[in-house]
Amino acid sequence: MTPTLLLAPMEGLLDATLRDVLTRTGGVDRCVSEFIRVTDTLLPERAFVRVVPELLNGGRTAAGVPVRPQLLGSDPVCLAENAARLAALSPFGVDLNFGCPAKTVNRSRGGAVLLDEPELIGRIVSAVRRAVPAHLPVSAKMRLGYGDDRVAEDCALAIAGAGADELVIHARTKAHGYRPPAYWERIAEVRTVLPANLPVIANGEIWTVAEAQRCREVTGCDRLMIGRGMVTDPGLALAIRGQGGVPWSQILPLLSVFWSQVCGRVERRHRAGRLKQWLNYLRKRYPEGQRAFDELRESNDPAHVEAWLQAQTLPQEPMPVPAAEIPVAC
Repeated sequence: MTPTLLLAPMEGLLDATLRDVLTRTGGVDRCVSEFIRVTDTLLPERAFVRVVPELLNGGRTAAGVPVRPQLLGSDPVCLAENAARLAALSPFGVDLNFGCPAKTVNRSRGGAVLLDEPELIGRIVSAVRRAVPAHLPVSAKMRLGYGDDRVAEDCALAIAGAGADELVIHARTKAHGYRPPAYWERIAEVRTVLPANLPVIANGEIWTVAEAQRCREVTGCDRLMIGRGMVTDPGLALAIRGQGGVPWSQILPLLSVFWSQVCGRVERRHRAGRLKQWLNYLRKRYPEGQRAFDELRESNDPAHVEAWLQAQTLPQEPMPVPAAEIPVAC
């Protein structure tokens, strides 16, 4: 069976700009946005559009890939009200974040810290499910737990019982952070207590085609969510589908598209840093990415980056051959 492949949210990295670029390579079925923080206010529409500008494009990236906005918070009523406002913008569903491990987020009672309160998680999902139209999917992303994974099944059951249409499980706890390995076998165990008709998506440590296949075998999931693996190898989704990868010659134009969008959205002093951030991942997959990173490592001047990109993409003129070296036909 051909897997369903989702592009993961990654706060501070995999935003609308990188979503646009990565979905241009093909192979991705759907994206989930980085989280929109909900506290105690009803957000204006512009707050949703700022994080998910695809809402102004029918909810899709420029390549036509659907994007599902993600909400983060701990107040069921406030989350429900904001989900209803978001629903009016015609998104491809509403996702709920129960997995962010960031300390600042957890201190504000958001993300993975809620995994110690399965009952509250259930109330949040239930409130959001009631607040949005029935045709609009409500999904959730969770980790295996906060400090440990003892209540992973309880959290998953709370999400399923509250009416979620889909569940993503990142196969680590908050305490694990992003350190390998990912505990895919725990996803398989959690699945045994869930309704058979609830789609479960496996997430964590999928960097290669072989790891994608192994994750499917261990978890029993035909739906995978990939984050850092796609940032490192933009052709990974295609490769998983057996359609080959993406050579560096196709990455270079993507770097130019990325840079163009960064220049339109990011303050000048931070622009070079954003490109180097992506190159830092690309160099793990492409030797050319390592050379690019080395050449730009010390520069924070956007003009230098611009000149470097132009030099990479412009066709090089052949060097003239000195007259004395021109071979003469016999």
